[in-house]
Amino acid sequence: MKKNIMVMGRLSASQEAELAQHFTLLEHSGSLDLAQPGVPEVLSKAHGIIGSSLPVTPELLDAAPELEVISTVSVGYDSIPVDELTKRGIMLCNTPDVLTETTADIGFALIMAAGRRMIELAEVVKQGKWQSGIGPDLYANDVHGKTLGMVGFGRIGAAIARRGALGFGMPILYSNASPKPELEKELSAKRCELETLLAESDYVCITVPLTQETEKLIGKREFSLMKPSAVFVNIARGKVVDEAALIDALKNNTIRAAGLDVFEQEPLPASSPLPHMHNVVALPHIASATHETRQAMAQRAVDNIRLALQGERPINVVNETVLNE
Repeated sequence: MKKNIMVMGRLSASQEAELAQHFTLLEHSGSLDLAQPGVPEVLSKAHGIIGSSLPVTPELLDAAPELEVISTVSVGYDSIPVDELTKRGIMLCNTPDVLTETTADIGFALIMAAGRRMIELAEVVKQGKWQSGIGPDLYANDVHGKTLGMVGFGRIGAAIARRGALGFGMPILYSNASPKPELEKELSAKRCELETLLAESDYVCITVPLTQETEKLIGKREFSLMKPSAVFVNIARGKVVDEAALIDALKNNTIRAAGLDVFEQEPLPASSPLPHMHNVVALPHIASATHETRQAMAQRAVDNIRLALQGERPINVVNETVLNE
């Protein structure tokens, strides 16, 4: 008898066909909400769930007694209680490798856009205000040769640092990571305390995962340590930063600018001043949003759930202790 997979969100026709060869697909186009008609019934039959932005709760897991694996089409899994899954022997799979380079592209694009005031100056042209030569009040800052501080130095952090060091001659500092001797050799990167990184960097880029330890890692005190000319970039998770403190730092010229792809609340509420500030480049959480990468992420999630339900080791498992049970 075929096992059942609850499909949340869009897979390509070929990906659905691939899964359908081995499993029965229980497609659901709505939200993963127990109060929504049909959800409890589908969950009760599901051996696996595949999708992105899955709001998993213990109550939802109670409604899915047959569940063996959740395969998220993302690197992050903030909305999924990993410890609860592990306790129940449910695997969690994600897609970390396939979006490294495209996410690093956006990270460095934000460094460039915020540092060189690209969006702000493009608006000057669009609004017909370019009537004469640009004066010092609209000058930007160089990127090449400036110090890039990476808070977090995993795959994505290293990929951004590589762009900076090898492409733009930027000295690299990194913190909040274990020593990376190979990267230090490749990029002449230096490991230091967070306070030192903030004080010495011209560009500060956040790539740490969101955990209890990193929530609001960057707040009022941290912004006060940065240079007034510094540019702050966050492509990690919005809650790694105290957003109110960031807004104050931008308003008060504690730092010069910010490039942001993530926020405490997404989508941004209409009341947020961030997208309206001249020294902010705000993107709608699109670091992995290319045709090629989203296709590759979905395929990795398909491969993970297929392997898990066939009793084989998935490519990416978050809670590996479940494999040993």
